[in-house]
Parts: sequence; C-alpha cells; structure tokens
Amino acid sequence: MNTSSSSLPVSASQGQGGMLANGSRFDMYGAIHKALRHFMADTLYRVGRMDLDDRIDREDTLNQLDALLLQLRSHLNHENDFIHPAIEARRPGGARHTADDHLQHLEAIANLEDSSHALRQTGTTPSPANAPRARRLYQQLALFFGQNLEHMQIEEQDNQALLWALYTDEELQAVQDRLLAAIGPAEMALTVRWMSVSLNPQELAGLFGAMRAKAPPQAFNALYEIAQSHLDLLRAAKLSHALGLPAVPGLVN
Repeated sequence: MNTSSSSLPVSASQGQGGMLANGSRFDMYGAIHKALRHFMADTLYRVGRMDLDDRIDREDTLNQLDALLLQLRSHLNHENDFIHPAIEARRPGGARHTADDHLQHLEAIANLEDSSHALRQTGTTPSPANAPRARRLYQQLALFFGQNLEHMQIEEQDNQALLWALYTDEELQAVQDRLLAAIGPAEMALTVRWMSVSLNPQELAGLFGAMRAKAPPQAFNALYEIAQSHLDLLRAAKLSHALGLPAVPGLVN
C-alpha cells in the first residue's frame, strides 16, 4: 500500500493529537508525544545496533533516522505555527520557554542530518572512518532524545495547563483542526503508523472512532489498514473489537 497516496486527506485524522486527559479535558500533546517518543526510542536502538558493513542494514537505519528527523522538524513547525500562537494570544510570553527550546532542537536536527549524510557518504566499502562516525551519530541522537523527553514533559505539564486555563475544549479542538489541515498525507500516514503501536488500546479505539466519525470511508480504511499492519495480533483484535470491525481492513459500516 502507498501510504503517501493522496487518498489520505488530512481531515481523516481528526483527533490525531488530542484526547481526553483523565476523561476530562482535551489533551493537545498526549497522543502525538507518545508516538514521537516511541519513534525516537526505536530509531536510537536501530542506530546503536547498525551493522556498518551491511549496506542494506545501514541504508534502512539511516532512512528511518531521516524520516524521524523530518517528522520532528514538521512537529516543531506545527507547534510553532498553531499551539504557541494560541498561547501567546491570551498569555503573552507564555510559550517563550518551549519556543526557545524549539530553536535549539532545529539546530540539533540539522546537525544530526549532517552526521547521517556523512555516514552515507562513506560508500559501500568498510572504512575505519565508519565506526567513529556511527558512534558520534548515536551519541548525538541519544542526547537529543533525552532533551526531547524533558521538553515534552514541560509541554504536557506547563503548556497544557495554560491551554486549559485559557481555552475551552471546543476552542482547543478548533486549534487542532487547523493544525491537522496543515499535515500532508505522507506525514499523516507515518504519524498513524507510530501512534498505532504507541497508544494504549482505549486511546487507539478513541482515535479511530473519531476518524471513522469524520473521515470518508476510503480514507478511514487506508489509515485503519496502516494500524492493523503494525499491530500485533492481540492489539489488532482489541482494536477491531472496539470498533466492531473485522481485523482484515476493507469493510466499514
């Protein structure tokens, strides 16, 4: 399946980032941050165990790293363009801390992209230069991962508290709807792929329940297929049972 197909409109994923926190307020950060934490952890693991003498393993690993960095850059831009302005509109200076962090993160992403490119350029022949370059890349990514964990925690505690104090849930949903409209099909597909393996069964059922309520059946089917293809059998069965759908995608009520 081509998950970057134009058959995946961004409107297919209403509820992509938001959920009810503790069954009460609309959470702007929880779902997407779970997905990004998992994506970063998996990529760090893969970079650490990468076989530098195996061209396919090296290329697959660096391709995943490049996809992660592109996703993180886009995520920062979405927050800069939609969430931070919402905070600043009603609490000037309220997003300053995380906005400053984003500038540092964009610089770190550029450095990681340079390190990834340098390792790609070593060619297919084993080289003494490969090992130190790979070690540097791994250490850079590990440090960046740690910084992001702390940053996301601040967003989920401080920024989310500000959003709840300043906006109703309906207003927050409207902010997120505008954010989602800026997400292209390929990014949406990748986001759903990592959310599907990162959210708990109840969150995942809520995510796909919201999608089914608002998305065209074709778009919902495509995203549901992505999730099913990455879930283990038990979690796939839980999702299909919660939605009242077959585990094999293609039939939507």
